Amino acid sequence: MRMQAYRIALTVASTTGTVAQELPAHVDNFNQSLALLRNGDSARPLQVPWDSTVRQRFTDVERDWSQFRTNWLEHRAGNLERLTPDTVAFAADIDLLVNSIESNMAGWTATLHLLQIGVLMVALLGAATLLVAGYLFVLEPVNLLKQAIGKIQGGDFGFRVERMGNDEFGTLAEGFNGMAAHLQSLYGNLASKVAEKTAELEDKHERLESLYEVTALVARATSLEDLAQDFAKRIMSIAKADGVALRWSDQTQRRYLMLASCGLPREMVDEEKCLVAGECFCGLPVPDNALVVIPIRSLPQESHKHCVKAGFETIVNIPIRVHERVMGEVSLFFNAPVSPSSAERSLLEALNSHLAGAMENLRLNAVEREAAISGERHHLSRELHDSIAQSLAFLKIQVQLMRDAMRSGEQAVMQSVLEEIDTGVRECYGDVRELLVHFRTRASVEDIESALATTLRKFELQTGLGTALVINGYSVPLAPDIQIQVLHIVQEALSNVRKHASASQVWLHVEQQPIWVFVVGDDGVGFIKDDAAWDDTHVGLQIMAERAQRIGATLSVSSSPGKGCSVRLTLAGHNPHEQVDNERTQALSN
Repeated sequence: MRMQAYRIALTVASTTGTVAQELPAHVDNFNQSLALLRNGDSARPLQVPWDSTVRQRFTDVERDWSQFRTNWLEHRAGNLERLTPDTVAFAADIDLLVNSIESNMAGWTATLHLLQIGVLMVALLGAATLLVAGYLFVLEPVNLLKQAIGKIQGGDFGFRVERMGNDEFGTLAEGFNGMAAHLQSLYGNLASKVAEKTAELEDKHERLESLYEVTALVARATSLEDLAQDFAKRIMSIAKADGVALRWSDQTQRRYLMLASCGLPREMVDEEKCLVAGECFCGLPVPDNALVVIPIRSLPQESHKHCVKAGFETIVNIPIRVHERVMGEVSLFFNAPVSPSSAERSLLEALNSHLAGAMENLRLNAVEREAAISGERHHLSRELHDSIAQSLAFLKIQVQLMRDAMRSGEQAVMQSVLEEIDTGVRECYGDVRELLVHFRTRASVEDIESALATTLRKFELQTGLGTALVINGYSVPLAPDIQIQVLHIVQEALSNVRKHASASQVWLHVEQQPIWVFVVGDDGVGFIKDDAAWDDTHVGLQIMAERAQRIGATLSVSSSPGKGCSVRLTLAGHNPHEQVDNERTQALSN
């Protein structure tokens, strides 16, 4: 504001018309400065630390500015000799405003320093208090517990720790005493406890073995029928059941289709091939999708006539579910009353969970195969549309032009169109050969160098042009899906060279560190690159751009008439074995 005031004074005193024309802009700038001090800057945010003195000084500045503007900007009254003293006095009032703000801030800074010193003193006092309290209430009780542990390790199971209070260490001492008493009782009947624990371990071992066998079974399953039949046999053996039925449910859970059965009468299997929900206790949805035990003998026989006729007394239904979606159920049939324990329930539900995961994986694999086939067909159709279809459309137009020329008898036009048709046929034939090469392209998991060298050799045999391959640096191999896209982009760039460049030499430079970069260049005629180079009429560039976008890469084309063309593909940040940090990748790219 001081500089603005002196600038306004110099402008007022100036006799030059050009300088005087700047006076309104200087006035607006000063008004904006006053408004910024008055209202603050909400974007940063900043504002003046207002108090009574600062407000008074700011009011004086506004008053002086109003008087200064009236005297020298609006009326330009008085002798210009008074302009300098008035400006100096105005700047002095601004200095007073600045000094009042600095004084206010100094006061707040001193208060902050006092507060910091107070907080430091409180922290030091708290630390000393914590040290004393830690020794009295933590270290000493821990030392007593350590002595008690030494006694227990020495075989003195009758030693007890005196409880020193109702805090956590008192609770810990009470727990230690209980543990010591428990150890003392265990030591008395150790043999029986060892036998009991051995039986529990054997039971757990059997469960783990069952889980392992079922896991191996579902891992090698290739079809739903084989999976269901093998699982039914295995779970029947694990659960020691007399019969088992594995049913698949539709999405509405209204019908249950039997996929596999074991130990059931043929008549029962034939009658229950497909159950409607609610028709029987098998296939009956439960609210919490948990294991259900059905005592048949205590229920009306009309609802389970097949089970009674087969001699079963208990049914255990375990739902097959994935992410809370019921896919079916496994029904275990027993000739005697049974009541599975909590561990048995957990085991049966875990086995069904493995089955559900395997069924879902089979479904997803089928969906993935269908998606892969669909993707290949889409890719094939796009390649045909972007290459052969374009050439055929051109030939169609030329054939119509040939008909018109034959009707009119224009031999020159007929000859010209015939040459165009011949060129189009040759171009179409070349596109077909290129597509055959592209479709047979395979990527190597270990190294892309051999695939690039093979591509260049095929290009040499097809065109007769000389090629050169230069690979610099070392890096981990690219993933196969990325390799195949890179090869297709390189092949498309070479195809453009064959069609349009009229080149005598083609080279491919590959940089592996710090990032993968592929550059295809030629010494051909080149072209003028502008925004139109990426429209729908330039199919080759569009195909390469789409492929680069698919793998998250960057594609750039540089060319000029008579100086050839260069296509640059940058795979910034692509590492098949680790996730590179974005900021580091950007720094390396720069």
